[in-house]
Amino acid sequence: MSVQTHDPDAFKLWLEENGQIESIQAVVCDLNGIMRGKRVPVGQAAKVLGGGIRMPLSIVGVDVWGEDIVGNEQVFASGDMDGICGVTGRGALPVNWTSRPSALVPLWMFLEDGTPFLADPRQALASIVRQYSALGLRPVVATEMEFYLIDPEPDSAVPPISPYTGKRLDSDAILSIDELDDFGEFLSDVYKECARQNVPADAAIAENGIGQFEINLLHSDDPLKAADDAIFFKRIVKGVARRHGLAATFMAKPYGTRSGNGMHCHCSVIDSDGKNIFDNGTAEGSPILRHAVAGMLRGMAETTLLFAPHFNSYRRLRPDTHAPTTIAWGYENRTAAIRIPGGNPMARRIEHRVAGADSNPYLSIAAILGAALVGIRNEWEPTPDIPGRTYGTDSLPKIPSDWGQAVDAFESGDIAAQIFDPILRDMLVACKRQEIAGFAEQVTDYEFSAYLEIV
Repeated sequence: MSVQTHDPDAFKLWLEENGQIESIQAVVCDLNGIMRGKRVPVGQAAKVLGGGIRMPLSIVGVDVWGEDIVGNEQVFASGDMDGICGVTGRGALPVNWTSRPSALVPLWMFLEDGTPFLADPRQALASIVRQYSALGLRPVVATEMEFYLIDPEPDSAVPPISPYTGKRLDSDAILSIDELDDFGEFLSDVYKECARQNVPADAAIAENGIGQFEINLLHSDDPLKAADDAIFFKRIVKGVARRHGLAATFMAKPYGTRSGNGMHCHCSVIDSDGKNIFDNGTAEGSPILRHAVAGMLRGMAETTLLFAPHFNSYRRLRPDTHAPTTIAWGYENRTAAIRIPGGNPMARRIEHRVAGADSNPYLSIAAILGAALVGIRNEWEPTPDIPGRTYGTDSLPKIPSDWGQAVDAFESGDIAAQIFDPILRDMLVACKRQEIAGFAEQVTDYEFSAYLEIV
């Protein structure tokens, strides 16, 4: 199990009980949702716990390849100054799937004077949570995480070989119990590691694609923990897959013609008495739920970059692929970007269906909760709910389908500016434009074969 790292004595005892641990991974999460940091000997635990670890503030803004952003003000204009890395309070997390077990200690970044560095994705989410707290409110958040198991050897996605039959998977198997059984050992180990890291993994299902699975994470009234859970869950799945001779991918669209990987986010809001303010005893939900939906809809185009942050992300946002393409909402409508699930009114909530599994959970959840809060404060009313298929409806506004368009919308958006600090916005825009340039320089094999002798 994990241990709270703000208690050095408890951490020392935990290390003694886990005597095989030789090193500590001291990590922060960058804007792409990638863990970056330092490996230190276990004897330097006190330094990690006491805020003695320092890293450049620019580390949160490097591109997906780990390269500094050309012209980044955090690197050059400021001399690439360090920030203070404080423990998040999440705890030391055992990493048992590697050849030599270690402990991961999550950190987040502060400026020299102790104020939060709001370009740190976790700090950005914490800022939104504080705004809810000032109103006596607490968001409740849960995520559904989709991923593919693939063969680790080829350079492109190839379905894995079943550990049970010895044959390569060759067909979709949505809700297949047999496929869950075939990969039962892998799933059992995922649940074991989730328990060790206090990640509340719930039901697992075989999803629509070949070798695709979904595991739901239980809801939490601490959005920071919910985002932590999603980040650590992805690391657990990838690590356990390697141990089983597999690879796991959270790419939004590893196969061009099959279902993509989503990270659906469920959220509600409770008041100081623990009452769900989205519940008014009816299937429609309260006026506050409608205000929150309106904020999410108005902010959706501006924040699509957070839900679809990569080149591959936009392959997922296509019609009739179980991913949304229009800025619309509806009751029990899975073709809409925002769905209001049915069931007990006490559990009335919003399901936001835009984010891919490749998104940064801190930024996605911050975008969702931040836009909802803007709608609640302004008492906005949403457009009419859509009862049926939303794909191909010309009257509905579209989710940006192009990476560059999404970057532009985020940079100029008024609602995005209300949610995120200017430094974060500048760093993310610069990061994404550098990545766009990187992909633009590459000629794919398919492109080469199509045009080589024909044009």
